[in-house]
Amino acid sequence: MVKLNKIYTRTGDDGTTGLGSGERRLKSDLRVEAYGTVDEANACIGLARLHTQAVHPEIDAMLARIQNDMFDLGADLATPDTGKPLSYEPLRIVAAQTARVEADIDLLNKDLQPLRSFVLPGGSPAAAALHLARTVARRAERMMVALAQDPAEHVNRDGIKYINRVSDLLFVAARVVNDNGAADVLWVPGKNR
Repeated sequence: MVKLNKIYTRTGDDGTTGLGSGERRLKSDLRVEAYGTVDEANACIGLARLHTQAVHPEIDAMLARIQNDMFDLGADLATPDTGKPLSYEPLRIVAAQTARVEADIDLLNKDLQPLRSFVLPGGSPAAAALHLARTVARRAERMMVALAQDPAEHVNRDGIKYINRVSDLLFVAARVVNDNGAADVLWVPGKNR
């Protein structure tokens, strides 16, 4: 369990931060950027929940589970598998977490009409906030994929799958809160030429 009794430590004043393994990295390191962007996506989900709590309790419960999982994902990324033993069992995203998000997507998607065009972010405040969270989750995914390309880095493949599904769920949830897609704002190619 995490215990934080002092928020500032001054250890990061030199531009570095500590990973779960104890290793120090620059705050601009791609791994730190990746888990920082996961945190940013989580904050965006929290903002979206301000619009879903009262009106869409089923979606809000899904988002609450995802927010907790996003901390799991951040912990996974913050503790790279170096092959060296740690004094504790590091937290890792597992396939069951992705399967649960997929089941939630299927539940939300069952009553939606197929799309005829791409959806522009907007419609309702809840949908706009969910689209913002989706785009930040996609950025986190791109960073995780880039990090995984480095042979010196290890990224949990289940974590990459998980963040991919989260952004899918956020997209489908945005359509649901937009009156099951009826209030979606659709892209009209070349409309303003």
